[in-house]
Amino acid sequence: MRVPLSWLREYVDLPAGETGRDVAAKLVDAGLEVETVEQLGGGLKGPLVVGQVLTIEELEGFRKPIRFCTVDVGQANGTGEPQEIVCGARNFAVGDKVVVVLPGAVLPGDFAIAARKTYGRTSHGMICSGDELGMGDDGTHGIIVLPPEHEVGTDAIELLQLVDEVLDIDITPDRGYCMSMRGVAREAATAYGLPLRDPALLDVPQPNSYGYPVKVDDPAGCDRFTARTVTGLDPDARSPIWLTRRLQKAGMRPISLAVDITNYVMLELGQPLHAYDRASVEGTIGVRRAEQGEKFTTLDGVKRTLDAEDLVITDNSGPIGLAGVMGGANTEIADSVTDPETGQVTGTTDVVIEAAHFDSVSISRTARRLKLSSEASKRFERGVDPQAAAAAAQRTVDLLVLLAGGTAEAGVTEVIAPGAPRTIAMPADHPDRVAGMEYGRETVVRRLQEIGCDVYGQDELVVTVPSWRPDLAAPNDLAEEVIRLEGYGNLPSTLPQVPSGRGLTARQQLHRRVGRALAGAGYVEALSYPFIGEGVFDQLQLPAHDVARQVVKLVNPISDEEPALRTTLLPGLLGALRRNDSRGSHDLALFETGSVFRAAARPGVAVRLPVDRRPTDEEIATLNAALPAQPRYAAVVLAGAREQAGWWGKGRPADWADAVQAARALAVEAGTELVVRQGQYGPWHPGRCAELVVTLGGVEQVIGHAGELHPRVVKAMGLPARTSAMEIDLDRLAAAGGEALQAPRIASFPVATQDVALIVDASVPASSVEAALRKGAGELLESLRLFDVFTGEQVGEGKKSLAYALRFRAADRTLTAEESTAARDAAVALAGERTGAVLRGA
Repeated sequence: MRVPLSWLREYVDLPAGETGRDVAAKLVDAGLEVETVEQLGGGLKGPLVVGQVLTIEELEGFRKPIRFCTVDVGQANGTGEPQEIVCGARNFAVGDKVVVVLPGAVLPGDFAIAARKTYGRTSHGMICSGDELGMGDDGTHGIIVLPPEHEVGTDAIELLQLVDEVLDIDITPDRGYCMSMRGVAREAATAYGLPLRDPALLDVPQPNSYGYPVKVDDPAGCDRFTARTVTGLDPDARSPIWLTRRLQKAGMRPISLAVDITNYVMLELGQPLHAYDRASVEGTIGVRRAEQGEKFTTLDGVKRTLDAEDLVITDNSGPIGLAGVMGGANTEIADSVTDPETGQVTGTTDVVIEAAHFDSVSISRTARRLKLSSEASKRFERGVDPQAAAAAAQRTVDLLVLLAGGTAEAGVTEVIAPGAPRTIAMPADHPDRVAGMEYGRETVVRRLQEIGCDVYGQDELVVTVPSWRPDLAAPNDLAEEVIRLEGYGNLPSTLPQVPSGRGLTARQQLHRRVGRALAGAGYVEALSYPFIGEGVFDQLQLPAHDVARQVVKLVNPISDEEPALRTTLLPGLLGALRRNDSRGSHDLALFETGSVFRAAARPGVAVRLPVDRRPTDEEIATLNAALPAQPRYAAVVLAGAREQAGWWGKGRPADWADAVQAARALAVEAGTELVVRQGQYGPWHPGRCAELVVTLGGVEQVIGHAGELHPRVVKAMGLPARTSAMEIDLDRLAAAGGEALQAPRIASFPVATQDVALIVDASVPASSVEAALRKGAGELLESLRLFDVFTGEQVGEGKKSLAYALRFRAADRTLTAEESTAARDAAVALAGERTGAVLRGA
């Protein structure tokens, strides 16, 4: 909300010396968020005057139209002689009143004006446009043409109100009443302790039976509808300068007099209005819900398909407005048109003014579904004062009569649904207990009365909330009002006492350990969007039946190209790797931990929860049942050099083994054993893919994969050659490790090392041999490591030799050679039984 200081002073007698920054500081203390204070006309220096065009000579021989003009500026130039000015604009004619800046003046942006020779003539000044004066868009993008009643030589700086200060306030959703000059003025009056001249205090005639007919079929969606009629408008009437300048300072573009007046009253009182061309309205105006799939063309010329929840304004022909959002093109105020032969001006002469109060939830849903946010919808979403509708309609009528020469019809229509003021019961010391300091009943009552509440009672207060504060619904809301008006800066600073035993959960601790472990291993964390397009599954070469292809799609995605929730972390990580590689960073190691979303076999339908009350436990349970499973995954991607070359060595490139090692590091953090064996899945190279296995409930489960990506995947996704990746299910990894992470124990007894070399078929996975050795060695085995793989004539064709180092240790004694040898032999025996392994040299 942009608030011109000059406009604000109409409602509050601010001290004469108060600047915009002073007022902003007061409003910030009161809880408003003032973003900036804009100085309009900063550096502007005259003479800047009203002039009248006397002659126009078209200059020939130039690539664009150029005009040499003489302009009467009165005595502003010191001589009274016509001022000669070269100008390229063409939206003015002889006899028009224009704004002229003379030599010696300085325009915004430190643009000094002097006589200069151009296009073969000498130009003594400029004929100005709105942009050159910093006025904003007036819709013409051309020279300012003033109404004929302004005298030549008048100071245009004062006439156009070019010097002012504008406060740009960010209005939070709970302070919707501040989206008006009336609301901000009320806050300023309270902050300064000054009286407010409420612009809504108008004499409004009582409703009667001969107003324009209105029928409201949905009183829950529209609890108040006021209609007034003004006839005999002058279609050639233009908005006066003071009106257009206030609209421009507030950030709105002048359009036409009738529309400008409705926008002006909306800014002034906070009540959105709409003016219908009465000649285009057929019969009774109605308010109802739209029919499913009903078509309607809004003022912006877009034909829209409506939903059964949308609230519409209708006449006998159908919808004429989207309630609280935008009017219809079929009843738009017609632009004035001048007949070139007769000079007669035609346009809208009779209008019906609508001032209504609509349900904020309904308006918000319609605006978001249609992606049609308007100044009206922004206000209705945050809450509009229903009691202001009649005053806003009266104010609009008064301005149309004053500025457009219209006549207000005596008929007044007001349809009101029954309702009662909202009251809140609150202990008088409740704000004291919330703030942790003593205000006292007198202060609490005074502050609540300042914001418009009626307060009764002694120890137990009964507070009647003003109509313009729909955000006040509970005692805590009232306490907040007292605290903010007394000043947040006056609250005592006390550190909260942290209760013991409420630290991170085991799951949260694991996630942090995983992040630290990967960061310590040289990976950089990347956070990607949780949305994907289904085409990425083809790039990853996932089978058609793969569970990862069963996605949950969003009804309103941020991008139509990525409408689904991710089922894997790899697309986002690989996209980050590709972007960084394209920008010159070729040695990359990235990781991400985050949720993936798995669609249920029979997806449920999420209920739409109410917003006017707390959902019931059953409604929350139904919603949770419809949510997809959201396991947490971890993934890494690598490309380029893993170890840099230098004087210390040649370095080495990242490969599949680094991806596998990252998985092993996560298993260590989870306190579980991870079995790594050859696998084949989706994007990974068949010969360089490892599946990651844990034991859960006595059953082996594959919880991830690691290795080098397939060349076809690398090409399809534009990745660096030999890119490697790993992805693992963190939740199942944690479940395999248990909740408590066991710290390593320093043994008191020496280790016994036994090495074995086993010959197996080349097709036997080393992981199968390792699993058999672990099982056969029993409890004495401390660790097992594969340190050599050998193939050649010595072991035979189709065979390979696997050399393992086995470490044995007992917790209560020093092992004898016989005990360690027996354990080794048992391990070798079981490996031979399960995999056909034989000792090399046996």
